[in-house]
Amino acid sequence: MKKTLLICFCVLGFCANAQSFTDKSLQQSVLQINTAKTAIDYDNLFKKFSESKTSEKWQAYYYAAVASYLKTDLLIKKGANQSLTTSNAVAGKFAMGALSSQQNNEEVQILLGLIYLQRVTLNASPNVQKDLNTVSEYISKVEGSASNNPRLAILKARVAEQANKTGEAESLYQKASKEFDTSASSSSLTPNWGNQLIQTIK
Repeated sequence: MKKTLLICFCVLGFCANAQSFTDKSLQQSVLQINTAKTAIDYDNLFKKFSESKTSEKWQAYYYAAVASYLKTDLLIKKGANQSLTTSNAVAGKFAMGALSSQQNNEEVQILLGLIYLQRVTLNASPNVQKDLNTVSEYISKVEGSASNNPRLAILKARVAEQANKTGEAESLYQKASKEFDTSASSSSLTPNWGNQLIQTIK
């Protein structure tokens, strides 16, 4: 009996250590989101997150979606002539995976809003008005609880750009920039990405 208990504790200890290692590895990858510079960097991060064995699977899905979204955004800015609809669709798939277990998570909802809007920008939307309505719904859901979230300000700025409201968009980008400057991350898994989305505008 004692031997069985000892084996159980050893197995539990090993699992805890393995989990701790996996989470630490995931945290390192989260930090790398803000230092990624190329599509290959984002591809490597996507691979790490999508293949992660962490117990917080929704976080891995969320950051896999972020990596794919940011890669697509980077290539749009660079005027890439290859089709980017696949990487946008992959971002949407992983973000929906995160939403399935975190239905009221404002960060996931903001990310989905950005992904839907990106799909419209890519002229890949099967129904532009429906996608724009979906983006508006995500904004409405989180506006009360995420009013100082810089990613929400960026989403709203991009919606304003879509509607050719340049002044409003610029004001919202400036708001996002200030929020990035003042926000302090409570943990390395708390989202702090998005500054790269406005760096060319500042």
